Amino acid sequence: MYNKFDNRINSLPQNILELIDKIDLLKSKWVNGAKLDQQTLGNLKKSILITSTGASTRIEGSDLSDEDVERLMRGLSLQKFKDRDKQEARGYFDLLTNVFEAYKSIPFAESTIKFFHRELLKYSEKDELHRGEYKKDENKVAMVSPTGEPIEILFDTTAPWLTPKEMQELVEWTQTAFLEKSAHPLIIIGNFLVEFLHIHPFTDGNGRLSRILSNLLMLQHGYEYMPYVSQEKLIEDNKPEYYIALRASQKTLRTDKEDISAWLTFFLKIILEQSEKAINIISHEEVSKLLSPQQDIVWEYITKQAGVVTPLEIYQATNIPRPTINQVLNKLLQLKWIERIGVGRTTRYRKR
Repeated sequence: MYNKFDNRINSLPQNILELIDKIDLLKSKWVNGAKLDQQTLGNLKKSILITSTGASTRIEGSDLSDEDVERLMRGLSLQKFKDRDKQEARGYFDLLTNVFEAYKSIPFAESTIKFFHRELLKYSEKDELHRGEYKKDENKVAMVSPTGEPIEILFDTTAPWLTPKEMQELVEWTQTAFLEKSAHPLIIIGNFLVEFLHIHPFTDGNGRLSRILSNLLMLQHGYEYMPYVSQEKLIEDNKPEYYIALRASQKTLRTDKEDISAWLTFFLKIILEQSEKAINIISHEEVSKLLSPQQDIVWEYITKQAGVVTPLEIYQATNIPRPTINQVLNKLLQLKWIERIGVGRTTRYRKR
C-alpha cells in the first residue's frame, strides 16, 4: 500500500548494513552482560534523564545547562531563564521518564504520538491551543542559533491539509513493517524519524518529540541500554552533522530518486556510539559506575593477584564480611569479569 517507503529502504549502501551488524553485536553483549546492580542502574538512569532533557532542549535553542535542568527538577528557582525553556524542559523530563518506565505497555499508534505531544507541551503556556493536534498552518524546518532564531531554512514541510493522511500512512506502514519484519528494526525506525521530521506534523515540538519516539521504539525493539546512555547528548555533540544529514535526505523526498542513506548513516553512527558507550559501562574500565566501595575493594584485590584466590584469602586481606564477599563474587561472575575454578571447599576464583 505504501510502496514509497518500501522503495526508499531497498538497496541500501553496504556501509549501512555494516553499521547495523556492529550495533547488533554490541546489543547482544549488553543483553548478555547487563545483570547489573539495580541501584547503580537507577542512579545512572536519573543522571541520563537530566542529560537527555538538557541536550534535547538545547538542540532546539534552549540555554539550560544540565545543572540548570537538575535544579529545575528539584524545584529550585531559575530566574534568569525564559519560562518557555523551563516549561519545555519539565515536559521533556516527565515524558522521557514515563517512556523509560513504561515502554513495554505503550502502544505505537497515532493516538500515542498525539498524547505524547500533549504531555511534552503540558507545561508550555504558549502551546496550550495546539497541544496534541496536528498543525493548522504552514511550518518550515530551520537550523536555529543558540538564541533560538532561525539561521537557515532546510526544507518545506507537508501542507497542513495533507498532514493527517501522511501521518496515518507513515504510522500504518511502520506498524506493518515491524509486524511483518520486512526490514531491520533500525531501518524502520530511521525511516519513521526522517519522514516524521519531514511531515513536521505539529506546530511546535517536532524535534523533541522525534527523540522521545526514538527512545520508545528502540526500547520496544530490544535496545535496552537507551536509559543509560543519552542519545540526545550524542546528537547535540554532532548537531551540524545532524542538520546536514537531515537536509541531504529530506531534499530527495517526494522526488523520483528518494535517498535517505545520508540520514540513516548519521542515525546509525549515533546508535553505534551509544552502543559502545553502553558496553563500556559493563567493562572493566567503568568499574566505578557499577560497584560499591566494598565491591570495588574485592575486585581490586582479585585483579592484583597473579593466580587464583579463595574467599578466605579475600576476607583476610580486606576484612570485608564473608557474606558480602560471596555477593560480590556472584556479581563479578555475572559480569563475566572472573571465573570460578573447582567446587565446594576447593572453589577458587581468578580474573578472566
